[in-house]
Amino acid sequence: MSRPLAATGAVSGISELLEAQQLGKDQQGVLESVKEYYGEVLTTRDDLKTSACSTASAPPSLVRDALKLVPDEVKSKYYGCGSPFPMGIEGLRVLDLGSGSGRDCYVCAALVGERGSVTGVDMTQALLNVARKYADEYCSQTLGYAAPNMRFVEGEIEYLDRAGVPDSSVDLVISNCVINLSPDKARVLREVYRVLAAGGEMHFSDVYCDRRLPAEVRTHPVLLGECLGGALYVEDFVRLCRQVGFLDPRTLSSSEIEVRDKELKGLLGEARFYSITYRLFKLPEAIETLCEDYGQACKYKGTIPGAPHSYVLDDHHTFQAGKWYEVCGNTAAMVGDSWMGKHFEVVGDRSTHYGLFACGPAPTTAPAAPGGACC
Repeated sequence: MSRPLAATGAVSGISELLEAQQLGKDQQGVLESVKEYYGEVLTTRDDLKTSACSTASAPPSLVRDALKLVPDEVKSKYYGCGSPFPMGIEGLRVLDLGSGSGRDCYVCAALVGERGSVTGVDMTQALLNVARKYADEYCSQTLGYAAPNMRFVEGEIEYLDRAGVPDSSVDLVISNCVINLSPDKARVLREVYRVLAAGGEMHFSDVYCDRRLPAEVRTHPVLLGECLGGALYVEDFVRLCRQVGFLDPRTLSSSEIEVRDKELKGLLGEARFYSITYRLFKLPEAIETLCEDYGQACKYKGTIPGAPHSYVLDDHHTFQAGKWYEVCGNTAAMVGDSWMGKHFEVVGDRSTHYGLFACGPAPTTAPAAPGGACC
């Protein structure tokens, strides 16, 4: 008698994502459930049952200063889980996926300055109404701009083409605890890759899990609304990124999420959830799946606002200003060929390959120039 194979009955997590089946087959039902939860069930942040839609750590001082200028009603309906704001974005074209009441757009409108632009896309009319309510006055009177640099568009983040976002038209895509709510996460990432200009970045915070969740958890309306039901197993997310073209996802920060509701905690069992901020760079032909050694080094110039002494690229790269660091080819491209390029000096090219980069932990003190560890 033949025994069943060990993998019998298994469903590939990445297959479900690519086929838009992670949250079930009724995609429209998922979208309607999300609209109802954020447009009707939640009236303010106080209605949340978990800390998933809450920012755990304080944002940079420049962001805190900008937040003080944001209208109170906009801030009261903020349901994000992180601070997806890279510093030094003056003049950039920013797109916010699932912009909600617009809090992050208002902050970015101040950070990009009058030469930059910010577009928020959301599908919930009640939140769009709040976002649009103060936009013109905020730009003209609070920020003192000659013309508004911020607008809000009704649309679904899976279909940015329908929302009128052209190819290669933005430099920075941000999102804050929204992609987990999407029934077609693969299409969201493909659309992000499409609209980003070469050298652009997706810099976003979302909720992830340490395992694949069972179907009854993924389709539970409250768990979905609280950003837990749709949370991806973190390794499946990395696999999905690579399928789309973001070959080297970088983690910037991570914090564990507290589930306060006993009933919900019982449904979730031993699963653990995390708010993670990721950085994904669109650098075609420059990013590889592994860290390769080409003998390159980089130096941070100390010119990014709010970071005069050092710059944090991710959770294992902190560059002190004026100091040389050996880096892999991927990191050299991220700091040299992206929108950050004017703030870094990179030496070396890819004419000679020395094998796999010798990865190690980030140094506690900067080594002798050039030095350090890449990943």
